[in-house]
Amino acid sequence: MTDTSYLDGNMLDGPLRELFAVDLSVAAGRCEHCGTIGPMAGLRVYPHAPGLVGRCPNCAEVMLRLVRSPDHAWLDLRGATFLRVPMPPDQPHPGPL
Repeated sequence: MTDTSYLDGNMLDGPLRELFAVDLSVAAGRCEHCGTIGPMAGLRVYPHAPGLVGRCPNCAEVMLRLVRSPDHAWLDLRGATFLRVPMPPDQPHPGPL
């Protein structure tokens, strides 16, 4: 039996491109450790590591890591339980899959 209830991950290209085309500094994230919800601009960012490390302003746990090389970027959000991104009202909402 073949499972046809899922789509190939390539279909995420458009929706993810749409998300990351907005200003993420106003996006709200929730700290996995303490539950604090706040804008990404409120994180305490430490640039002294091999990349950028964003820590929760309440408990100082790591919420975000961003490392860049000339041809790649790595974004680790393991310390955040979600990232809520405000969408412009004039952008059409895609229907359900």
